[in-house]
Amino acid sequence: MFGSLGVPELLLILLIVIIIFGAGKLPQLGKGIGEGIKNFRNSLKGEGAPKDGASKGNDGSKDS
Repeated sequence: MFGSLGVPELLLILLIVIIIFGAGKLPQLGKGIGEGIKNFRNSLKGEGAPKDGASKGNDGSKDS
């Protein structure tokens, strides 16, 4: 995928990203990209079920 890109090209891309987003936004940008990739991989595995217990039939109401 990045076979034609060498180290100088990747450094230039990184420099442009730093100029556009600023150094303070890079951790947030990386976190967002990482979470997106993680969610994508989980959805491919079929682990996209909600974690709040909605799939288990627990709606929070009491039976009396």
